[in-house]
Amino acid sequence: MTIQRFHAVATDPHARGLEIGAAHRERIVAAWGAYERLFAASGAGAGLRREVGAGALRRTQEWAPAIAAEIGGIAAGAGLERWQAGALNARTEVLAAAGATTPGECSTFAVAPPGGGPPRTIQTWDWYERLRESTVLLELEPGPGHAVHLFTEHGIVGKVGVNGAGLGLHFNILHHRDDGGRPGVPVHVVARRILDEAATIEEATAIASSAAVSASTVLTVVAWDGERASARCLELSPAGLGVLEPGAAGVLVHTNHFLDPALARGERPTGFDATTRGRLESLGERAGRLRAAADPTARAGVLVDHENGLCAHPGDDQPAGWRSATLATIALDVAGARVLAHRGGPCAVSAGGWAAA
Repeated sequence: MTIQRFHAVATDPHARGLEIGAAHRERIVAAWGAYERLFAASGAGAGLRREVGAGALRRTQEWAPAIAAEIGGIAAGAGLERWQAGALNARTEVLAAAGATTPGECSTFAVAPPGGGPPRTIQTWDWYERLRESTVLLELEPGPGHAVHLFTEHGIVGKVGVNGAGLGLHFNILHHRDDGGRPGVPVHVVARRILDEAATIEEATAIASSAAVSASTVLTVVAWDGERASARCLELSPAGLGVLEPGAAGVLVHTNHFLDPALARGERPTGFDATTRGRLESLGERAGRLRAAADPTARAGVLVDHENGLCAHPGDDQPAGWRSATLATIALDVAGARVLAHRGGPCAVSAGGWAAA
């Protein structure tokens, strides 16, 4: 099976949310049910879920009102309460507020070739097996003539994506000791607003720096102006924004720990520290082959690494029902304004198995 695709035609934000919510009502409700169980298992009771969901939606209304209107439309279309749609989009913030740890997660590679050519990227998306069917590829138009193409979860407005202005981003969770305070702008909303509004790395950085967040994430942003590629990692945290530039080879690699030295001092231990550092080291060792791999299938082949967990499979030692695995492999075609996603980890990738939006 390939990942489900949907093209939203409405241009008004609330109407677009209604369209998405109605079209995917069953899957959005199922995703909310799965997250409710995850929140409860992580110590986020009903009161905390409502508090963070409603608070995150208020912060989104202040910071990105068009996106807040879309979330409200999703709630109406899917038959959820607004705070539930808010909590779904703030799922990272709910978990942070509960002090929960998440499984060793995504691994991202990006290169802006110094010698010319568009960026080349790939990442794995590791999450709970119970949410395997929660993914969707969305195409939408948040502004006249401005297309956004997303890989995300049902009911969530942003994650990995690319826009028609030549900008794309990847998404990895991080953990900081300052996470979990007063609900901030959801990190998934930050990713979406960048795709909605930014055409350059500098514009993306300005948007990220303006968001007061309550959970941590790194956005690996790449851009292509038709002649030159650029790339940057933006580490979002309640403690501040870390900015990481590529080296001389134009390469950026990131997993699930802070690389900015100041933010790294506030890293919150998760129990997965060895996993994220081992994956980062493995990415660095494979950077030359990843740079040379001209297509996503070849790049996925370079990421087949079960020993270090770049390609992760569920372990028998994980809690029943909440085992984690690499659920998808995602690449960006920035020049062609497409996001490509393949079910499963790199070892499952075949040339004919990619879905594109």
